[in-house]
Amino acid sequence: MTTTADFVFDSDTASARVGEHEFGLTLSDRWTTFIGTTNGGYLLASCLQALRHDLPQPDLLSASAHFLRPGSPGPARITTDVARVGRRTATGQATLLRDDKEILRVLATFTDLAAADGPTMVSGKPPALPPPDQCVDAFAAFRNQRPPISQRTEARMAEVPGFWRGEPGGTSSTEFWVRLADGRDADPIALAFLVDSAAPIVFDLGIPGSATIELTVHIRNRPVPGWLACRVTTNYLIDGFHEEDFDIWDSTGTLVAQSRQLAIVST
Repeated sequence: MTTTADFVFDSDTASARVGEHEFGLTLSDRWTTFIGTTNGGYLLASCLQALRHDLPQPDLLSASAHFLRPGSPGPARITTDVARVGRRTATGQATLLRDDKEILRVLATFTDLAAADGPTMVSGKPPALPPPDQCVDAFAAFRNQRPPISQRTEARMAEVPGFWRGEPGGTSSTEFWVRLADGRDADPIALAFLVDSAAPIVFDLGIPGSATIELTVHIRNRPVPGWLACRVTTNYLIDGFHEEDFDIWDSTGTLVAQSRQLAIVST
């Protein structure tokens, strides 16, 4: 799999070392949402790209991110701290600052997924979706209204949820195919972006907006190249807070990523 700065994801999440455990970058405006803030998955991926330079293991295994303030495009810096380096895993922390204000704090563990070996049990099943070329282009109706973040991915659905048409349908789960729009295949850090790249399914309950408070990502396997099958579910919306569970399977039917986030809705 090729991952070079020729791809937008790599160039826009890249940072330069400017000191010991400190990196500088410019947050791109190509990853902003429909309300103008910078997508949380993009911010998380930027932190992880910096942190991986300080850790010896090649693959993201897990990350937990707390979002303290909305992000915005422009100059930023990331500070890192190595907590522990072990034989199979290494753990560190990354903090993203914009205008000297802390935007995001991340604790992450890396490993070598190719060397992972041990007992395995998988009881869940991937989404039962038609092939991508037989699905609906989820963004076809929004060519001239799409926020920049939506232009970074392609999505295909068997059926588009009602809120995409301005008619919330009351569903709390949806399934779809996704991939990065410029042809870059997903790796573990790209998966950490993709779990936060879709419109929250609570929008189909008539909720006008949602902001992530905390996001945890688990990477289970390196995906094969190509489309990824996703399932997004929210079971509980209580007093304005909701969870969102996001599973990603590659085209071979292998589970590659899971996430859960806690978010607060706009009223």
